[in-house]
Amino acid sequence: MASASYHISNLLEKMTSSDKDFRFMATNDLMTELQKDSIKLDDDSERKVVRMILKLLEDKNGEVQNLAVKCLGPLVSKVKEYQVETIVDTLCTNMLSDKEQLRDISSIGLKTVIGELPPASSGSALAASVCKKITGRLTSAIAKQEDVSVQLEALDIMADMLCRQGGLLVNFHPSILSCLLPQLTSPRLAVRKRTIMALGHLVMSCGNLVFIDLIEHLLTELGRNDNMSTTRTYIQCTAAISRQAGHRIGEYLEKIIPLVVKFCNVDDDELREYCIQAFESFVRRCPKEVYPHVPTVISICLRYLTYDPNYNFDDEDEDDNAMDAEQNDEDYQGSDDEYSDDDDMSWKVRRAAAKCLDAVVSTRHEMLPEFYRSVSPALVCRFKEREENVKADVFHAYLSLLKQTRPAQSWLADPDAMEQGETPLTMLQSQVPMIVKALHKQLKEKSVKTRQCCFNMLTELVNVLPGALTQHIPVLIPGIIFSLNDKSSSSNLKIDALACLHVIMVTHPAHAFHAHVPALVPPVVACVGDPFYKITSEALLVTQQLVKVGRAPTASTPPPTLTTCSPARSNVTTACQSQLVMSSVMLFPVCDRLPNELPGTLLIFLERLKNEITRLTTVKALTLIAGSPLKIDLRPVLPDAVPILASFLRKNQRALKLCTLAALDILLRNYSSAVTPVMVDAVLAELPPLISESDMHVSQMALSFLSTLAVTHPSSLGQLSGGNILQQLITLVRSPLLQGGALAAMLDFYQALVATETPGLGYMDLLRMLTGPVYSQSAALPHKQAYCSIAKCVAALTRACPTEGPAVVGQFIQDVKNSRSTDSIRLLALLSLGEVGHHVDLSSQPELKTVILDAFSSSSEEVKSAASYALGSIAVGNLPEYLPFVLQEISSSKRQYLLLHSLKEIISSASVSGLKPYVELVWSLLLKHCECQEEGTRNVVAECLGKLTLIDPETLLPRLKGYLESGSSYARSSVVTAVKFTISDQPQPIDPLLKNCIGDFLKTLEDPDLNVRRVALVTFNSAAHNKPSLIRELLDSVLPQLYNETKVRKELIREVEMGPFKHTVDDGLDLRKAAFECMYTLLDSCLDRIDIFTFLNHVEDGLKDHYDIKMLTFLMLARLSSLCPSAVLQRLDRLVEPLRATCTTKVKANSVKQEFEKQDELKRSAMRAVVALLTIPEAEKSPLMSEFQSQISSNQELAAIFDSIQRDSSSANMESMDTS
Repeated sequence: MASASYHISNLLEKMTSSDKDFRFMATNDLMTELQKDSIKLDDDSERKVVRMILKLLEDKNGEVQNLAVKCLGPLVSKVKEYQVETIVDTLCTNMLSDKEQLRDISSIGLKTVIGELPPASSGSALAASVCKKITGRLTSAIAKQEDVSVQLEALDIMADMLCRQGGLLVNFHPSILSCLLPQLTSPRLAVRKRTIMALGHLVMSCGNLVFIDLIEHLLTELGRNDNMSTTRTYIQCTAAISRQAGHRIGEYLEKIIPLVVKFCNVDDDELREYCIQAFESFVRRCPKEVYPHVPTVISICLRYLTYDPNYNFDDEDEDDNAMDAEQNDEDYQGSDDEYSDDDDMSWKVRRAAAKCLDAVVSTRHEMLPEFYRSVSPALVCRFKEREENVKADVFHAYLSLLKQTRPAQSWLADPDAMEQGETPLTMLQSQVPMIVKALHKQLKEKSVKTRQCCFNMLTELVNVLPGALTQHIPVLIPGIIFSLNDKSSSSNLKIDALACLHVIMVTHPAHAFHAHVPALVPPVVACVGDPFYKITSEALLVTQQLVKVGRAPTASTPPPTLTTCSPARSNVTTACQSQLVMSSVMLFPVCDRLPNELPGTLLIFLERLKNEITRLTTVKALTLIAGSPLKIDLRPVLPDAVPILASFLRKNQRALKLCTLAALDILLRNYSSAVTPVMVDAVLAELPPLISESDMHVSQMALSFLSTLAVTHPSSLGQLSGGNILQQLITLVRSPLLQGGALAAMLDFYQALVATETPGLGYMDLLRMLTGPVYSQSAALPHKQAYCSIAKCVAALTRACPTEGPAVVGQFIQDVKNSRSTDSIRLLALLSLGEVGHHVDLSSQPELKTVILDAFSSSSEEVKSAASYALGSIAVGNLPEYLPFVLQEISSSKRQYLLLHSLKEIISSASVSGLKPYVELVWSLLLKHCECQEEGTRNVVAECLGKLTLIDPETLLPRLKGYLESGSSYARSSVVTAVKFTISDQPQPIDPLLKNCIGDFLKTLEDPDLNVRRVALVTFNSAAHNKPSLIRELLDSVLPQLYNETKVRKELIREVEMGPFKHTVDDGLDLRKAAFECMYTLLDSCLDRIDIFTFLNHVEDGLKDHYDIKMLTFLMLARLSSLCPSAVLQRLDRLVEPLRATCTTKVKANSVKQEFEKQDELKRSAMRAVVALLTIPEAEKSPLMSEFQSQISSNQELAAIFDSIQRDSSSANMESMDTS
């Protein structure tokens, strides 16, 4: 520390030198010292440094002054608070100096100090005291209108301080407002402009009273309208307030908008521009409140979009007129006295109108049909706009319209919706010719910006309406070629033109391009040779499509110029080489017509396979080529390629492993004769580590490869016996994670393996390996899924060797009967019988029925469940024999729950044709049990009813609907639950019928019985999640009932005495939870049909509800923050309070451990919601949110949770970027 003080005192001494270079170097060295974290200054050094820096601000040399200002930043964080106050005092005094240079440097210094202060949310005392000290000086400087330059600097600093530290100045806000308002009428426009900026930052953090004063003042002045110049300023100020604090100004729009509409009609272009800009900010920032005025805003924008009083368009003969206009321009050039384009301000009005329409279109997707009726034709007509900046905004507005149509496609393209007449998509389709006609002229424009806009438009258009341009390709291709050949085209224009051409070729039929291939090839090939890799990349994508067009059945031989696009380009960056490799794959379809090119190209592929950057893409390319129906001869490179591919299996790159396994599989299938045993051994050596539960997808691909190997090279499987691969397979079979595709691949492999009849790997050998551990060990396998997987493998082996079946089935039956068998053996035997019986008729086993029914009496629940599954599965193998038996047992036996599970298995797995004869019998039996008092039994019955309805929906769905009138609440709940099981995420024949009557089932939301209402909500949730089109049209009537169920009902809360304690039970909790789950689902599937503000009211109530519901509403808040940030921002102050209450609640000291854990989880969830809310721009500028942030940062526990969640969310974002 002493050495640092000594070094600094030396520097301070040099700063007093008369040589400016000494002073400069010393100041520079001081700044370097101050930037070190380790530096510590004693009181004396602090005082000397501060005094010297402030003195240097008045230095005669400008460079020394600049360095001194830069020193202020690090100095503020290194000295004590009173020294910072000294700095601020001096700077404020200097700001009022007569010397202009000192004033300027002091204002920069003040901004530097304000920028270095800790944010308001940190609760720093230093920031508060400094800001309070500055504020008084600034307000007096602003109020004195003697020197405009001082005023401007003071306003600038005030705006900066309000932006960064506004929350700390709440007590000063009234005085700041009273000092700023008079400046709105200043004779200097620059002063007005900076005052508006300062007011914009003030409204983000000021209290409600200050905000009301400001708005009332603006409304009064606008109503008075004394002076057109000040009226313009007040309109600008209103727009700025709306942009910065739209969530607060919304309630005043009813008074503001009529005034703005009135001023739109005044003949003043500048005022019109500001009025339309104000509309734009209202539309973007106050979506709910502006809604009634949107038609007015649209009509004003459409009127002024074409406002060009100094130019005459004649639609009937535009081309001639354009020539006349050029001639007229030449005539005008000689006359300076007449009208000049420099005086024309109308383009600003048109630009504001285009931007406002863009805002309307982007925020009101529910009005899409109306936009296509009125806004779309008007925008298309203005593509001919003569002012380039305005034209770009017109294009951008139309792009926004297309983007709004795009997410809506999923439901707009719904066949039911299409029947309703005009949808946005059909209306856009009818306008395509008009759009193409307008764009055709713009594609030949000299302006690069205009042509880029055209290509962006076309790209978006074909993304929304694939195939829409089929009839217009001949009109558009010359325009695209013009931009590719034009020497004045920028790189970005070429990239956009190629990207547009690629998208058009992908989304349109090949025959539309046949006539244009000869014209397209030369410019595209020229772009492949472009030195800029991005152009090359896009050109190669187009080349791929050109080859597809050339290979199409009706096309002639592709032009030979395409062969210049070989993957051997050495001047292309490695990043682009991958794209080259993939493009060359697309050239392989012409290899049968260019045989001499093939050997050289394959060698280049081999080189690319050895390159670390291009190897993954090359493997994908080889997979495509090997799978090609053209049977391209790859044999020359296989001896070198297969060992390289085998080595990739040990690389620590998952994508490479997956692609390599796919490539090896396809090579084995199509080139088995060229794959030698040595090559196979090299691959088999690498396989054992890949067959593991740690990565099921890689395991699945490895198993698929082994299955192919069993078919193509059965002799190579001999080495599996006793090897690592088989051990890994057996371990994997016992994994609880084995299911889906990996399990199917495992079954295929066992069937392929047993068919090879390899010594040591026969049926009985494999069976012993699979079942041996269960029979030999006294301990059970760790997970039931392992028994299921083993049983499926046993059944797969038995299907492949039908002669072995009867003996093995007989053994399993004996194992179930044997009283000495462990539960594990019984469990495996029953599951195996079920799996075998599913595919093989077991009716020849006379004791099977008795044995399974006896197993129903087992003491083990798992054995009972397995017996139930086995009976159902065996019945599928022979319905006439077993289904009547199951139905008979259900009618007479007391074990109905287990037997109903067997029936459920039959209905789920049996073929429709096999079940049809028994439908009536099963239906009547199920109805007898749908009023059962046990909820578990009713749920199984409901699932059976639902799945049975899918077999004959025309007959059974109306019957199901009829039971809604039943007097039994149990029957009604069973029927509504049954409907849930008729809904899946795949299209089904029942869908149109269900759509017509699901409203009747949802009427049970008004049922007097709580349980019926709950299952109705569960069914509604299932429909909203899996098939939203079923319920979209019903939301207007269903949502009020749904919201009604989110309320806490006191009549459903009761107290239960438990010994000396009283326990509160809320019977309505499950119902509320189901309602909030429905609300969460609707955010994903039907957001456009929800009034988001009504929705937020109920989310707000949920934030104060029970633990389970709070957890759901925190999730909803996080989701809403990204989906509807502006709406959430308007309600932010009301949402912060319940979040704060949750985070600050303390659990009683004598509470049980679970209570503490619950509260911790609640805090973490609430904090996740807070982090999500803070991602909304300007959320942290809310005074309540800012205060809550200070509270979090001052509480050690909450700060730790907050920081960890922020880290998690940022790392999750990074991961999503990586995967994308």
